Amino acid sequence: MRRLCPAEALPEGAARGFDNPADPEGYGVVVVRRDGLLRAYRNRCPHTGVPLEWLPDAFLDPEGEHLQCATHAALFRIGDGHCIAGPCAGRGLQPLPVEERDGWVVMGECVSA
Repeated sequence: MRRLCPAEALPEGAARGFDNPADPEGYGVVVVRRDGLLRAYRNRCPHTGVPLEWLPDAFLDPEGEHLQCATHAALFRIGDGHCIAGPCAGRGLQPLPVEERDGWVVMGECVSA
């Protein structure tokens, strides 16, 4: 397990990006807290392979309801990473293991496919 941040640094409705040294292509990870649950995805749009954010930690659409690709405006459901609008509709983000443990947001050992 790898500590990403203290749990209080990722409040309800927030999304943050982190490095993922285990990713052989150098993609990071985006972690979102929604409805008290944590979700983590590889920070890579399935359409062209670009990172999702255009500014640090700017992963959510203006309403805060979906993850959004800043390049193509594709929208992804937070709960499962499935793309519901945009050029990659029907595809999804790659989920990564994440949990809250002892006051920290931690990610399991993982590599990308």
